[in-house]
Amino acid sequence: MAKKKVNAGPLARRPDNSAFKQQRLPAWSPMLTAETVLPFFFLMGVLCVLLGVWLLLTVRGTREIKVDYTDAGTCKTCYEMREHSTKAHQSCSCAVSFSLSESFTGNVFFYYGLVNFHQNLRRYMDSRDDGQLVGRIKKLKNPSSYCEPFARYKNNTPIAPCGAIANSMFNDSFVLHYHPTEGTSLPVPLYRKGIAWYTDKNVKFSNPEVSNETLSQVFQGTARPFYWQKPVYELDPSDPNNNGFINEDLIVWMREAAFPNFKKLYGILNRSQTVFSDGLPAGNYSVNISYNYPVEYFQGRKQVVLTTVSWFGGQNHFLPIAYIVTGGIILMVAMALTGVYLKVGKGGINMEE
Repeated sequence: MAKKKVNAGPLARRPDNSAFKQQRLPAWSPMLTAETVLPFFFLMGVLCVLLGVWLLLTVRGTREIKVDYTDAGTCKTCYEMREHSTKAHQSCSCAVSFSLSESFTGNVFFYYGLVNFHQNLRRYMDSRDDGQLVGRIKKLKNPSSYCEPFARYKNNTPIAPCGAIANSMFNDSFVLHYHPTEGTSLPVPLYRKGIAWYTDKNVKFSNPEVSNETLSQVFQGTARPFYWQKPVYELDPSDPNNNGFINEDLIVWMREAAFPNFKKLYGILNRSQTVFSDGLPAGNYSVNISYNYPVEYFQGRKQVVLTTVSWFGGQNHFLPIAYIVTGGIILMVAMALTGVYLKVGKGGINMEE
């Protein structure tokens, strides 16, 4: 008796098509028709437009003022001084004045802004040593090669913190004044702590810990970055707990910006005084500036930004306008498809009949 021929090939080991050997599950596949798709398009368009209008009204409820002080007023002298390398380390102070036509109610945030400064370049973003910034003693004296050419001086002294990001840290300082009447001046108090992200302050940045040694002794044998005026352990002489790698101005700067025009938090209004309990009142203001940061090398500009915030954030119109434009496009497409469907689709044919 002849033996049954066994199938060969990729289907030879395929299980039998039976309920026991093949798992069969119910499935559902949507049937896209004009009656189901067009209402969905109209619904999504209306929702996007309504959401965009709501966000736009929320954003317009915030207040913001930008003051460009690069070469304004008395800062022009400082700007010209920073153009010359021989005068780069000479101190220079200036002041700019502005007025608020409306009160800034609630919490007010003080930012410094830079224009045309690109922090999103690959080599620039990689030029740091996270092991050093987290406080590892070995990395303190042996910075990563990623920091080159900002890792060591010519005499082989290691730099702390190393890298291009830390080397280019913004170092202008500000004092805001309120002038309730002509000839009077009242300093506006700012919180200078609590401006960094919690994860940055407590996880990503830490000072080296060596028993029975001060912070200056810990950093002994290292040098400040090329363009710094102070070593890292003297960034804030008024607060010994705000020095070293846990200095909050340093932490804020080390978080790179995504766009060439950006602002970074400098301080938050202290509303403990009666005159500022509701925010910043309308009136005349001035900012005294310790002018240190040069911007002419990259054709940049410097700004002081005061703003209030809402649950949505600061005054940013991009997302509301994007929602409105997207919703409008969806509605136009939906109306065009509806017209085509009524003209050549089943509904149109039935109505013509």
